[in-house]
Amino acid sequence: MENNTSEEFVIGRHPVVSALKGGQEINKVFIQSGINEDDKTIEEAVKLAKKKHLVISKVPKQKLDKLSNNQNHQGIILSVAAFKYATIDDLFMNAEQKNEDPFFVILDNIEDPHNLGSIIRTSDAAGVHGVIIPKHRAVGLTATVAKTSAGAIERVPVARVTNLSNTINELKDRGVWVFGTDVKGNDYRTWNAKGASAIIIGNEGKGISPLLKKQVDEMLTIPMVGEIQSLNASVAASVLIYQGFNSRHPLK
Repeated sequence: MENNTSEEFVIGRHPVVSALKGGQEINKVFIQSGINEDDKTIEEAVKLAKKKHLVISKVPKQKLDKLSNNQNHQGIILSVAAFKYATIDDLFMNAEQKNEDPFFVILDNIEDPHNLGSIIRTSDAAGVHGVIIPKHRAVGLTATVAKTSAGAIERVPVARVTNLSNTINELKDRGVWVFGTDVKGNDYRTWNAKGASAIIIGNEGKGISPLLKKQVDEMLTIPMVGEIQSLNASVAASVLIYQGFNSRHPLK
């Protein structure tokens, strides 16, 4: 596992509980002074923190506002070691442990942390075995991503790679079929993601880079009949991920 050294924060009640239940290294718990600790989620967070022998600091709301950059912290924040990244081998191992063919999501320079968090959340719901992101010109695993993922960041391994093109070649060498998205492609509803599969989601504005387009085994398109001919990146990802899910888990 690769790790960063900078401090990060997990913000909000449900993300905090998920982090406390997970294996991430936690430094400290900040709880707003005067908050109702009988709230079930706060109560659960305190119990989990005490079980882990963590330092619990009661601080003014202004302190939490500052730590969270004025996000909706709901009265509780964790100070954590920076989020750990998985390796490509970890992603394959995750699929193997579940006795399933690999199903990966590759993100080509997604820049908005809310989009990344939403995609990780959908990936968790649909049984994706791992998400692959590039190191450069893209958002990484930040506190905002963690909060938007609603705790899924603790369950979906995310690999951060130096070169997406090389990684796609590696996946193909290991038997993974790689699919992309483009306005000129096959209707996504025909996509069968059975077997080892990966879907590339492009950048919010530019889509998939020309180099990666040349590497895909098949291009998919989401038909649109309205005046707006594009979807938000996380929405497009959800539509495609669930088509992958549908083909891998058909109704009986």
